[in-house]
Amino acid sequence: MKIVMLGPPGAGKGTYASRLNVSLGIPHISTGDMVRDEIKAQTELGKKIKQYSDKGELVPDDIIIQLLADRLKKPDCKKGFILDGFPRTINQAEALEKISRIDVVVNIKVPDDIIITRLSNRVTCKKCGAIYNLLTLKPKKEGICDNCGGELYLRYDDKPKVIQERLNVYRKNTEPLIKYYRDKRLLKDIQCNDLMTPPEVIVAQILKILEKIEKK
Repeated sequence: MKIVMLGPPGAGKGTYASRLNVSLGIPHISTGDMVRDEIKAQTELGKKIKQYSDKGELVPDDIIIQLLADRLKKPDCKKGFILDGFPRTINQAEALEKISRIDVVVNIKVPDDIIITRLSNRVTCKKCGAIYNLLTLKPKKEGICDNCGGELYLRYDDKPKVIQERLNVYRKNTEPLIKYYRDKRLLKDIQCNDLMTPPEVIVAQILKILEKIEKK
């Protein structure tokens, strides 16, 4: 099953994708993680990417597309994958079609007020990148990652004013994808209107949709 996760920042795409990865046995591929890994590894491509990120500029599509194309050729993607963070634009969606067909696009719909509350309470591990939420998914020990014991911190882009700007950018650039994929009959909406809805509830809804698609 080849899945694209769509939704505004803070909709829970990464959280749901990581759980689907376990349930379905297919890789969760985050283009954001791929970019960070390249920079961390100081590859030639990573150095090139860092030049853009240091200036606060978006990494050009051709670089992201090449990274993704290389990743999807790996053996663990033969049975499928879950894409998180790509595509973000119609151009990227069209490029993706040339790399691989997509079976379903899961569109997570969450009101802005819930997203702002959720993200402003999100903390990330400095060491392993694990994500927690101080309202819904607390670490066992305050400020410490359950997985590796690393320090947890609030990212700059998870502050309320920055979150609202990120949402505005999303509406402008990424929402046209919803119509694009709806027109192709690939889009399936999942609505989450309650901040305290456990991730497992949403994942169960997504799995039901996937089962129906597989039976067709």
